[in-house]
Amino acid sequence: MNGLKLKVCGMKFAANIAAVASLQPDYLGFIFYEKSPRFISDVSAELIKYIPSEIKAVGVFVNEDLETVKKKVNLYQLKAVQLHGSESTEYCSELKSTFSSLEVIKAFGVDEDFDFTQLNGYVDMVDYFLFDTKTKAHGGSGKTFDWKILKDYKYDKPYFLSGGIDLEHAEAISTIKDERLYALDINSRFETESGVKDVEKIKAFVVKLNTTL
Repeated sequence: MNGLKLKVCGMKFAANIAAVASLQPDYLGFIFYEKSPRFISDVSAELIKYIPSEIKAVGVFVNEDLETVKKKVNLYQLKAVQLHGSESTEYCSELKSTFSSLEVIKAFGVDEDFDFTQLNGYVDMVDYFLFDTKTKAHGGSGKTFDWKILKDYKYDKPYFLSGGIDLEHAEAISTIKDERLYALDINSRFETESGVKDVEKIKAFVVKLNTTL
């Protein structure tokens, strides 16, 4: 996709994980948040070990105990963690210092009142930010936010764009002229049911992006 990375989040079932992995996204996300309909239990999470090594497995957590996150990083050989709660800068720093090669992605729900200055303390503690639509459910809402809000983002840190991205948004994404846009994070709009991704729709999205970017 001309340098733009793709993360498919909310993976849950073996056959579907294999099918999506065959499309070679850059990241596959696994949600370890029990209140999510895409929550993956420790039993199912064993599947993470079988995805191709060139695809980065991302563990998604919401205000999880730090030692639990560390345990899961080791247990499932996670290459990245996405923190979707109110995790502190110290929390992020501890993960970075514990795992030298682990990518730390700090997610923020944004709306028209979002204050980007709150990111200041995180800039040197994380690898990427992720901007999602602000909801009470910590993501997975299927709703987009007004991307014009990102004009107020003044830092150099690259970011993931998330929140209700659908096939129909491919052309609009191509008009975003921001070198800091590192990756797209897709989830609920590419599902046939919670945790089951529509492989053909994802494939069509990638094709459409490749023709517009």
